[in-house]
Amino acid sequence: MEYRRMGRTGLKVSEICLGTMTFGHGAEESESQRMVDMAVDAGVNFFDTADSYGDGESERFLGKALQGKRRDAVVATKFFNPMGRGPNDSGMSRVRIINAIEDSLSRLQMDHVDLYYIHHVDVQTPLEEMLRALDDLVHQGKVRYIACSNFEAWRLSEAMWISNSLKLARFECYQPQYSLVVRDIEQELIPLCQLKGLGVVVWSPLAGGFLSGKYRPGERQARGSRSEEGWAYPQSYFADTADSTLETLLEVSGELGKSPAQVALRWALDQPAITSVIAGARTEEHLADNLKAGGWRLDSMAKSQLDEVSHLTDRYPESMEKGMDERRNGAVG
Repeated sequence: MEYRRMGRTGLKVSEICLGTMTFGHGAEESESQRMVDMAVDAGVNFFDTADSYGDGESERFLGKALQGKRRDAVVATKFFNPMGRGPNDSGMSRVRIINAIEDSLSRLQMDHVDLYYIHHVDVQTPLEEMLRALDDLVHQGKVRYIACSNFEAWRLSEAMWISNSLKLARFECYQPQYSLVVRDIEQELIPLCQLKGLGVVVWSPLAGGFLSGKYRPGERQARGSRSEEGWAYPQSYFADTADSTLETLLEVSGELGKSPAQVALRWALDQPAITSVIAGARTEEHLADNLKAGGWRLDSMAKSQLDEVSHLTDRYPESMEKGMDERRNGAVG
């Protein structure tokens, strides 16, 4: 297992992060424990959950599974989604954040979390209010680093500016959706994270299982899967090239003697600026397969094939400005 720095920080995390969204939703407590043990044995030190996963069960299961292993574990959780029916039971207000961290720590049976994400965008609360509250949690020792997920590039940039100008704890990590069939972040968000020194930890690198090998080109449902249940299946975000990309993935994985899931995860890990991929699973068998994505590299030909088939069409202004460096250089002499 390779370990990578989280952005500009000194924190090191495993390139594969165990996602626990299925804990309490498909994976019961005993199986969750076995999956955590399996991940630890494979060298995983990074675990991702959220207060809303399984209505809190994911945090509870993860906390129990990590007892006796906490010191070596990097634990990330999130807040935003409703955890009650009250007007202050969701979002990123100071009240919500203070209540949310206390509730999460109680479920996890921990005195701190290493990485604390705002899960979604709250347009009703000023960014400064959220950032000041998170800064307080860092100074109180309840949170080591703060982070965000699903922010637009402009909102992330604004949050970074507020933190820097007011000398508050700043986001050190960004968690976006990213896979062979959802590459949108490459156009603005990845360059921003590179410029500002943020780690990038991606969710749904297997596109909700679409890239795991259980689907064939043209299929959008598989029995016993998220797509059949209509649960956390990101089909609406797939690029128009999804079927041709899947076809190429199946061909490349066969040539390499790897599973499609291993190749899809490895492709994401081999892209610029990616710190870690969140690999979740409902069963130990699925997890064992996913863990084999660590510790190797795609050869240049395989990577080139996958890059090309899944490449997004350049948007304006990239489409207009591409090649301007050559134009400038060509004007000299």
